[in-house]
Amino acid sequence: MRTLLLWCPDWPVTAAEIVDGASSAHAVAVLHDNRVLACSEAARREGVRWGLRRREAQSRCPQLIVVEHDPGRDARAFEPVVAAVEEVAAGVEVIRAGACALAARGPSRYYGGEERAAERIVEHVAQSCAVESQIGIADSVFAAGIAARAGLIVAPGGTAAFLAGEPIEALGRPELTDLLWRLGLKTLGEFAALPPGDVLTRFGLEGALAHRLARGEDHRPLAVRQPPPDLAVTETYDEPLARVDTAAFAGRILAEQLHDRLTAYGLACTRLGIEAVTEDGQELHRVWRHDGLLGAAAIAERVRWQLDGWLTGARRGTAVRPTAGLVRLSLIPDGILAHVGLQPGLWGDAGAERDRAHRAFSRVQGLLGPESVVTPVLDGGRSADDQVRLVPWGDERSPRRPAAPRAAPVPGVESVPILGQETDFAHLREQSARPELSNRQTTRRSGRPPMRQPPWPGRLPAPSPSVVFPEPRPAVVYDETGLPVGVSARLEVTGVPTSLAVDRAAPVPITGWAGPWPLDERWWAPEESRRRVRFQMTLADGRALLLSLSAGRWSVEALYD
Repeated sequence: MRTLLLWCPDWPVTAAEIVDGASSAHAVAVLHDNRVLACSEAARREGVRWGLRRREAQSRCPQLIVVEHDPGRDARAFEPVVAAVEEVAAGVEVIRAGACALAARGPSRYYGGEERAAERIVEHVAQSCAVESQIGIADSVFAAGIAARAGLIVAPGGTAAFLAGEPIEALGRPELTDLLWRLGLKTLGEFAALPPGDVLTRFGLEGALAHRLARGEDHRPLAVRQPPPDLAVTETYDEPLARVDTAAFAGRILAEQLHDRLTAYGLACTRLGIEAVTEDGQELHRVWRHDGLLGAAAIAERVRWQLDGWLTGARRGTAVRPTAGLVRLSLIPDGILAHVGLQPGLWGDAGAERDRAHRAFSRVQGLLGPESVVTPVLDGGRSADDQVRLVPWGDERSPRRPAAPRAAPVPGVESVPILGQETDFAHLREQSARPELSNRQTTRRSGRPPMRQPPWPGRLPAPSPSVVFPEPRPAVVYDETGLPVGVSARLEVTGVPTSLAVDRAAPVPITGWAGPWPLDERWWAPEESRRRVRFQMTLADGRALLLSLSAGRWSVEALYD
C-alpha cells in the first residue's frame, strides 16, 4: 500500500520550543540518559551531534541550552500537528511523536497526484501550527520514513531498490545491526537478499521482522487513528416543551438515539450530560453519574427525572421553574468506555448486591468447606488445562506462573519445524526441559549471546480453546485403512488421520489436521512427568478439537468454538 509519512525534523527540540519556550534559533540540545537525543540547526553548526555525552556537547558549544527529554511534552505538542493533517486527509496513524502516516491513495486522488497532496499537507501544517515538516511516500511505512528525511517520493514498485543502498543501521535495532555488520551485511539490500526462512532460523522473530522491512514490506497494515466521533445528540422543537409528559417522551427518543450511536462505536458512558435551552434563551445543564454503564433504559430514566425536576421546579417552600418552555434538548455522553457486550457480573458490579453475594458465598464455604465455591484465574502453562486454575472464593486471584502474551506469527514467512530434520525425541526433551543448558551450549558454539526465549515454550498458540473438558474424553483416530494412527519416536505419523471416534461413537470424517507437536514436561520427576504429542483436527460436522496422544491412547482435551 502506498504510504505517505509526515516527519517533523528535530521534533523534541521543536516541542521544547512550543511548550517551554526554548527557541530553536539558538543552540538547543535535548538530552536523554545524559546523551544528545536531538539538537537544533544552530547546535549542529557548532559541532553538536546525536549521541554525544553532555560534557562533550557543552565543550563543543559552551552556550548550548540543555533541555531534558520529556516524552509527554513531545506527544502533547504533536497533537495539533496530527489534528491539522486530519483536516486535509483522513485516516492518520501516529508512528511516534514527530511522525505520522496515512494511506497516500485518498489524498493523491483528491488533490490530483502524490506530489500535490504532499505539498498541500506540508503547507497546511506550516500555516496551522507554524511547524516545519517533510513528507516521504513509498510502498511501506519504513521506506516512507527514510524517504521523508530527504523529502522524496519513491516510484511505485521501486521501494526495494530504493532501500537496497541504505546502510544497515537504518533498521534502528543496534544489537541486530551490530551482528549483521560483523557478518559482512552492511546494506539493507544485502540483508534483504537472504532467504526469509534462514533469517528466521538464525536471527529469530526480531530478525524476521527486520528482514521484511529491508525488503520493502510492512509487518502489519496501518492502524489509522480515527477522529473522535461526535457522540452528542441534539433535537430542536418548534413547539416549546412545557409539560413533563411531552418532554419525557421527547427525551426518551433522544436517549434511544444516543444509545444506538454509542453502540455503533462499541462504546458506553458512565456519566450523562443533559442540556436544555428555553424559548427565551435560558440555558440549563446537569450531569448525571452512574455506578456502572448506562444502558438505553437508564439514560431515558435519568432524562425523565431531570426534565421533571426542571419543569416542575420542586423546591421546599417555593417553585423554581424555567422562564419558558424548552425548545432544544441535548444529551452529551461523558466517561466514555469501550465495552464488549456490556455483560455485568451475575450479581451486579458493585453495591449491596455484590455484598450480599459475598456473604452468601462465605456462608456456603462455612457449611461445605473453602473448595465448595471457586473462581477461575488465568495462569501460565503449556496445555489448555494448565492455563486455568480454580481458587477458593475470597482468596487472592493472582497467577502462580505468569505468562507473557503470545507473539503473533511472522506474516509471509513459512516456519519449518526442526523436527523435520534428524532430531530425535530425546534431544528435543533435553532442549525443551532445560533451556538454560541449551542456551549455554549455543553461546559456546556460536560465540554470540542467546536470543531471548519466550516463556512457556511449546504452549498452545492463540486462539485458545473455548471449552476445556474437566476430564479428557477417550478417542481413537483411524487412518485410511481403518487402523489406529500412532506416532513414532521420531515424531512420524504412522498414517494419515482420516476419521475420529469419540466416546465409542460412530467415526466422523476428519477434514483437516495439524501436528504432531511434542510435549515432554518434568521428565526428571517420574511422578510428575508427562510425555505426549498434540494435534488440532477439524471434523466434517464442523467441530474443531484439540487432541493428545500419550502411551498409545488418544484423548480429546478441548473444543474450539
